[in-house]
Amino acid sequence: MDPPERRAYTPARMARSLPFPTVARGALAALALGVWAVASPLAAQGTGSGSGVRFGVTFGGISTVGINIEVVHEHHALDFTVGTWSFRDLSVSVVAKEYFGAGDLLPFVGGGVWLVAAWPPGERTGLAAVLQAPVGVDWQAADGSYVGTSLNVNRALAVRRPDPEDDLPLNRRLVPLPGVYYRWKR
Repeated sequence: MDPPERRAYTPARMARSLPFPTVARGALAALALGVWAVASPLAAQGTGSGSGVRFGVTFGGISTVGINIEVVHEHHALDFTVGTWSFRDLSVSVVAKEYFGAGDLLPFVGGGVWLVAAWPPGERTGLAAVLQAPVGVDWQAADGSYVGTSLNVNRALAVRRPDPEDDLPLNRRLVPLPGVYYRWKR
């Protein structure tokens, strides 16, 4: 077996970041409580779409292209998406959504988990678990046909990189990924 190839540039180890400050946790908790307090009365209006299952195709967001199934019950929904960026990876997402208002144009917010597995040639499988918070608008274009757009705000929770020598710390930045979709209701 050949010795590992030496790199021309080896990045220096970054210092570990401090734990999430208590003030920031309190601010996030207050924001979540405020959103819940405002969202509950709005959501009580219902979407007018009733209950059912919607099937669709997505472009952007957690993958270049994907398919999804959304189980809708009035103003609540559970969205399952499976997609890929380059056909050498698999993205799976589960998101709980809350739709607001009534009518054909409905804003929504959600929260869930996005799991990614990638199989680069000659390297080990890369894995990632990502916290996902989509915000978007869903439009009923025709009876049973829906078009929507969302901005998925993501934050990495855990990563296993394909290169075992890559021990850089996890990047904790928020990453926005826009997406569009078409769905039809069964």
